[in-house]
Amino acid sequence: MALTAKQKRFVDEYITDLNATRAYKAAYPKVKKDETAAQAGSRMLRNVNVARYVEKRMNERQKRTEITQDMVVKELAKIGFANVTDFVTIEGPFVKVKPTAEMPDDKIGAIAGIKEGANGIEVKLNDKGKALELLGRHLGMFKDKMELAGKDGNPIETESKVCIYIPDNQRERK
Repeated sequence: MALTAKQKRFVDEYITDLNATRAYKAAYPKVKKDETAAQAGSRMLRNVNVARYVEKRMNERQKRTEITQDMVVKELAKIGFANVTDFVTIEGPFVKVKPTAEMPDDKIGAIAGIKEGANGIEVKLNDKGKALELLGRHLGMFKDKMELAGKDGNPIETESKVCIYIPDNQRERK
């Protein structure tokens, strides 16, 4: 089944930043509420044809930009596993920035910036914690949802009770 023009617009918007709410509001401008757009955008991504088109467009972008998941993971690893001593030496009370020729090539990507400050040269590194979090998520180490299990990993046994409200004017009177 072919996609509608609005579904294609949704996908085109979605692949720019992977924000389904924003993409839905761009494709369907009459929708003003974020909550409505979030729910509809989520449903849109579960549509088989839309999901296939998203995958196709993402693959096209990967080929066009020549950026792969492996490249992104390697850059995150540079940041996540860099140490400040890769870039500076500590000699007594003094901290000296190493010449770039002495810095490990596989760690240079961890540097966010180098500048001359009031207290000398400052080396700012990218967010190590965030890089490690992203790597951990990529590897499936962290779960955003809680999974509950009962004894021996079996489902939790519960009793269901249903309460039905019947307005006074509809109750049978004896």
